[in-house]
Amino acid sequence: MLRNREFRQFAILFSLMATAAIILGFSINKAAGILAIAFATAFGIAFFLFTKARYKSIAQISNQIDLVLHNADHLHIGESEEGELSILYSEITKMMLRIREQNDALKKEKEHLADSLADIAHQLRTPLTSVNLILSLLANNPDENERKNLLRETEELLVRMDWLITSLLKLSRLDAGIVAFKREQIDVNHLINAALHPLLIPMELHNITLQMDVPKGIKILGDLGWLSEAIQNVIKNCMEIAGDNGKLDIVCEDNPLFTQITIHDSGPGFKKEDLHCLFHRFYRGKNSQATGYGIGLSLCHMIITRQGGTITAKNHLQGGAIFSIRFPK
Repeated sequence: MLRNREFRQFAILFSLMATAAIILGFSINKAAGILAIAFATAFGIAFFLFTKARYKSIAQISNQIDLVLHNADHLHIGESEEGELSILYSEITKMMLRIREQNDALKKEKEHLADSLADIAHQLRTPLTSVNLILSLLANNPDENERKNLLRETEELLVRMDWLITSLLKLSRLDAGIVAFKREQIDVNHLINAALHPLLIPMELHNITLQMDVPKGIKILGDLGWLSEAIQNVIKNCMEIAGDNGKLDIVCEDNPLFTQITIHDSGPGFKKEDLHCLFHRFYRGKNSQATGYGIGLSLCHMIITRQGGTITAKNHLQGGAIFSIRFPK
């Protein structure tokens, strides 16, 4: 306690006042002097014991703070009665809980980052391995037709890698919260046509039948570029599941509460164990094609939910999968 400047100053001031009181008491008479000594001694001892107890409590709190800074899991600060120490105890408890929550969040983020980096490395390694294999085959293959096929396959792999890297960059931007979505009126017909446009030729090549029921004049609020990409990824996923000679139904419904876009395919639907993981990053369901990366639906979910919408998926009663994208009014 003597290391505390305030305590030393108070001790000096108390000594001077006690000395003055004792001298004044003896100047009156002996009994008054003895009474002054007794009061000064009693007050001094009481103040010393009280201050020592307070310093002990503060020292315990300081030790607990030190434990918090060293990531202790189990902490205990005994509650004090009403007063300054009780307020300090309450604030320290809040601080401990907050720091513990932040530590847990940081651990989860580090684990998620490590898992994501491992997944990204795996996703990129697969096409790179295929490209290296094709290049070695090209070097030892004199047949011109075979070389053209290998070059075409290499080009497809590079296109897939470019899509993968672009999608990962978009996910990173969305995770970081640096994407500023526009808030503008979008005609749903225009939105769906913009999403379908790049997929019309693949649909024709795979003989996929498309049926649309989208009334004119329905509008939603959002970012046309990002939302068209999200819907395009959903349609692309349905095309892959439906396969050759498949069917797609796109229906839009509008009511005073929300606008809903449903996309229904003629594929085999989802496995029961896949339904709760469909929008998880890098998740590839039981019915996914081998070329899938498990990124498209995750990107869709993030784009739509960040703009106030919702997206769900389930098995249709008449077979196939159905995606429901809903935008509240």
